[in-house]
Amino acid sequence: MLDFHKFDVLTFDCYGTLIDWETGILKAVRNVLRRHSLEFDDQSILDAYARAEAKYEAAAYEPYTDVLRKVMKEMSAELLIEPTDAELGAIARSIPDWRPFPDTIRSLRRLKQRYQLGIISNIDDDLFQFTAERLEVPFDFVVTAQQAESYKPSHNNFQMALGRIGGQKDKVLHVAQSIYHDIVPARDLGLTTVWVNRRSKQEGSGATPPAEGKADFEVPDLESFADVVESLA
Repeated sequence: MLDFHKFDVLTFDCYGTLIDWETGILKAVRNVLRRHSLEFDDQSILDAYARAEAKYEAAAYEPYTDVLRKVMKEMSAELLIEPTDAELGAIARSIPDWRPFPDTIRSLRRLKQRYQLGIISNIDDDLFQFTAERLEVPFDFVVTAQQAESYKPSHNNFQMALGRIGGQKDKVLHVAQSIYHDIVPARDLGLTTVWVNRRSKQEGSGATPPAEGKADFEVPDLESFADVVESLA
């Protein structure tokens, strides 16, 4: 069991941890597929998304909106459709409508009473503003891919966040759903991590590539994490 008293700051991945991005991705892609009279199972769509997103995020930096257009184009080739220009922008346009998980807002409010809260996210600044309104809880630190000019799992994004937070690394606890994007690089840098395993009752790794890595603590959702923190107060 971690000593949760020793941390001053919680940093979060946003999409997948706080925001139900897989539902958002699936809805946007299915809307395109239906126009082409096609249907694929959820895992096929999410696997295609994970492969394409990781590929383009590992390349030279470009805004996330542009990354998502390339992701949609590559997914379309895999799913055997010829997308229109408007359809290439479908995922990016859907982001303002992506919703928090049911436990996100109340859990953040509980955690905000004890810690400073930060975001480290693979997103553009303008797109995150829509999400920030949905999250309702103010964050003390926000680092986007646009600000870092790189995408997680790059260490650069975490190093920028640590620079802004200041203080000691052992006072920061990183909380995230993605082993690939977050747990592995955060632990590489010596950060303590909590894995929010939101896919614990599902097969596969969903919209993130499979990866090997072990967090310091695991919970099935954010409310369970808030419960543990409060129980040890």
